Amino acid sequence: MDDQNKNLLLATVLSGLVLLGWYILVPPPEAPADAALVEGNLLPPVDAPVDATAGAPAATAATNEPISTATESAPDAPRLTIETPRVSGSISLRGGRIDDLALKDYRVTNDAESDIVTLLAPVGQSQAYYALYGWAPGSGLALDDVPGANTLWSAPEGATLSPETPVTLSWDNGKGLTFERELTIDDNYMFSIRQSVTNNGDTTVSLAPYGTLARHGEPQDLKNFFILHEGLIRESDGELAELDYDDMQDFEVNPRDGSNSETISVENAGWIGFTDHYWMTTLVPEQGKAFRAVAKYDPRREIYQSDIVMPTITLATGESSTANSQLFAGAKEWAAIRAYEKTGIEGFLDSIDWGWFAFLTKPIFAVLHWLNLQIGNMGWAIIGLTVLIKILVFPLAYKSYASMAKMKEIQPKMEALKERVGDDRQKMQQEMMALYKKEKVNPAAGCLPILIQIPIFFSLYKVIFVTLELRHAPFFGPFQDLSAPDPTTFMNLFGLLPFEGPEPGSILALVFIGILPLLLGVSMWVQQKLNPAPTDPTQQMIFAWMPWVFMFMLGGFASGLVVYWIANNTITFTQQYLIMRSHGYKPDVFGNIKSSFKKKPKADS
Repeated sequence: MDDQNKNLLLATVLSGLVLLGWYILVPPPEAPADAALVEGNLLPPVDAPVDATAGAPAATAATNEPISTATESAPDAPRLTIETPRVSGSISLRGGRIDDLALKDYRVTNDAESDIVTLLAPVGQSQAYYALYGWAPGSGLALDDVPGANTLWSAPEGATLSPETPVTLSWDNGKGLTFERELTIDDNYMFSIRQSVTNNGDTTVSLAPYGTLARHGEPQDLKNFFILHEGLIRESDGELAELDYDDMQDFEVNPRDGSNSETISVENAGWIGFTDHYWMTTLVPEQGKAFRAVAKYDPRREIYQSDIVMPTITLATGESSTANSQLFAGAKEWAAIRAYEKTGIEGFLDSIDWGWFAFLTKPIFAVLHWLNLQIGNMGWAIIGLTVLIKILVFPLAYKSYASMAKMKEIQPKMEALKERVGDDRQKMQQEMMALYKKEKVNPAAGCLPILIQIPIFFSLYKVIFVTLELRHAPFFGPFQDLSAPDPTTFMNLFGLLPFEGPEPGSILALVFIGILPLLLGVSMWVQQKLNPAPTDPTQQMIFAWMPWVFMFMLGGFASGLVVYWIANNTITFTQQYLIMRSHGYKPDVFGNIKSSFKKKPKADS
């Protein structure tokens, strides 16, 4: 491809990147938060679906319709303390709800004095968010005969749930059924729930165990970025589904209770829950067994809900049964989630939003994580990753830059050819192809570095924006959060003055950019000077403005991505300069820089 076509391709690609940058920097407006989701002591009902098997013996369960189990606000209900090295909180014995959980290792902001992140909150508080478990009644049982959202459980006095001390809750319905719920928690974020029931009554009964996650309203800190999924996430027999909160509102309406719901039958393995930018709660039934995964939205009360419903069981007198499940409630740490997947939770690592380029983002993050462990600094790990990527693609880059050097060598022959054939385009094309063949030049090879860079850029941007490990990750000096834009600006003398710059995303932040975007613009500009400016005025203007457009456009991106881009430009410049020199073409970098500052002669009037 000739220089004109190559530059046209480059301009098209860069235009696409500019549009991408616009959507990232100016995301769709966030949905307004509902300040009155829960007030006082009035708690909306939480519906628990009943049956996980078609044709269940229970008359109620066989309908596959949900039963309303209204919860009640109970701030004075006894509580069971949760205390581990990484989380703290409590469980309300009213319903046995896991509804109070904070993540000790994470703070709301990068300020060491800010509050730790709260993940779960009880009803009666804004943004109530909790997990509860119970049994849905089938034949021979009424709603009050089984434990639900309002059941007051008993716990050992003074008990605390910790990795070393599991706790067993108990409840007797007074009609021959005794229920127990054994709770354990590991050193990270996984609860294990073992529900058991014993029938000491005189009749055979049927009932179905379930687990529920209820979220009152959308999260207040919802990002609404197209590059990030927030909302319902579900794995069912190897198929991953990501549904936004808006998608849940579009579920088919259930005529019985007016909710919008969707039910998926899972044959072997899966899980369901809600994912935020960095945090997640997920219901994980026993893998290898069938269950139903239910997602619903109650428009009357603004409640989003996900359920797991295990198969209905039938108990004769003297029989017992147990149902095992797990609850993940914590930070989406790659190492922890990967370990859970290795212990049998199928596809659990996909709960991190790897995006379309998962085949790139997963290995890129794995290497970045390893480098960070070795170096101890995420900024230097990003630079190290850049070096490794450049080494990996070096053979292709070598061919590309060698081809570009040969193109420069045959430029005089190209000019002579144009003079000889004149305006005969067909003949010009034929002669050019013959010249390329004779000189063994591939004109398309010069485009390869750009084409390679695009998916790597998108993948790394995804990794830096989505993964928890970049959150609040320091580099050096003023750069203490590589997931945030450069905090330095002319307004605070590039970090020398002790106050913050403009609010990220504001107009001032786009204008008064920091040190890293400036270095990015300069590195792109210097890289351009490996070649003389194009003779075509339009192309010359595009290339002249390109570094500075990118400088302002990427100024609002995560600083970790800008660090990568600067390192990439620096390595690319060095590679291209040395390769082109080794093939006989000597780039006049300083001469090209000088010529860019020369005044153009005025056109004759």
